[in-house]
Amino acid sequence: MRTITVSHLTRRRFLKASAGTIGAAMAPMVVPDSALGLSGIVAPSERITLGGIGIRNRGGYVLSFMLAQPDVQFVAIADVRADRREAVKGIADNKYGNNDCDTYRDFRELLARDDIDAVLIATGDRWHAHASMMAAEAGKDIYSEKPCAITLSLARTLADTIRRHGRVFQAGTQRRTVSNFVQAVHWAQDGKLGKLHTLHASIYRLRDSHDWLPAEPEPPKDVVDWDMWLGPAPWRPYNQRYVDGGWRGYFDFDSGATLHDWAAHTLDLCQWANQADNTTPIEFEPIDVPDDNVIVGRYANGVKVVLRYSGWLGLGTCPVRFEGDEGWIETGDTGQTAVYPDSLRSELAPPPAERGTAPKNHVRDFLDCVKSRAMPAANADITAQSHIACHAAAIAYRLGRKVTFDPTKEEFIGDEEANRMRTRAMREPWTV
Repeated sequence: MRTITVSHLTRRRFLKASAGTIGAAMAPMVVPDSALGLSGIVAPSERITLGGIGIRNRGGYVLSFMLAQPDVQFVAIADVRADRREAVKGIADNKYGNNDCDTYRDFRELLARDDIDAVLIATGDRWHAHASMMAAEAGKDIYSEKPCAITLSLARTLADTIRRHGRVFQAGTQRRTVSNFVQAVHWAQDGKLGKLHTLHASIYRLRDSHDWLPAEPEPPKDVVDWDMWLGPAPWRPYNQRYVDGGWRGYFDFDSGATLHDWAAHTLDLCQWANQADNTTPIEFEPIDVPDDNVIVGRYANGVKVVLRYSGWLGLGTCPVRFEGDEGWIETGDTGQTAVYPDSLRSELAPPPAERGTAPKNHVRDFLDCVKSRAMPAANADITAQSHIACHAAAIAYRLGRKVTFDPTKEEFIGDEEANRMRTRAMREPWTV
């Protein structure tokens, strides 16, 4: 008789094993509490088996929140770096007190497993959409760190793929489930600020390089699989700084002049505040402001959105500000919130226990939706629209001029140069 160890029990394996015993001779047996979901232990049939792809700094932080959930069993890690594979395996094995976490250099081997329900994807920008779509095609649900697509057109392809395969998708834009940001959005939507007229989204200092770092000797594939690390990005010689996180700001690897690093969160919140989750601004214009990068957008309803680096009140990273004709609200990652007029202060909720960078609520929302098949807070359709808006803004910045955008066709109006920038060539065999 085949024996399944407790540490490897998953929902699918448990059900298969149970089915195989039907019709077997009845005999007295002792069933442990863990198998029945008693004593506060989640039964194997209710556990979500999770795999990880490309887990490093931010990914490791998100994984720590997932490992803390009683209904998650982390079973495998895929990473092109041997040191990261072993590090994540060590975290998982230490958590479960065994040596069962499997490791893979090629994430396609992880996706081929039929006992994995969902994946956490936290690679660099260049891989997010491709890995997510391949996971969806393999029948996995997906929590993907942002930016979720490296081009405007790929954001739409990703959303279409997720919908076609009926998968649950959560983008790592966790501020949609952090209470101070949620309250700010609701105030903007509910008229507490009067008629909404201007939204402000914080961004990084923008930079966009086409340079290459100096070539270094390429390590053995089992140490760092450089070809797999590059994935769909154009080939260039190996340099350790890239794989250590120094790829940001290089056009081949970055979603949009680093604009998405913050705007994937903040412009996303502005979209939500303006009740524009199914559309985007219709124009974007870069403004020459000393010591800043400013891009001004306008929605079809007349509301203006300002993407800017400086001039914030110091309420933490990733601030947003919503302004109406009767008041305004600004908040950031500390959880602190500033409002005008002062009469609104008494209605502010207390700051959340965790900072805006913490994905605790977002992870739980994802896992609950994996079970219920409901749409999570940052689902693929919402993410596509906010990412498309970010890409359109980045294209305006790169061109250095105003662009006009059609949110329905998702193309620039009468602007061939801008339209060519909606997509990029992808390296074989990673074409879409």
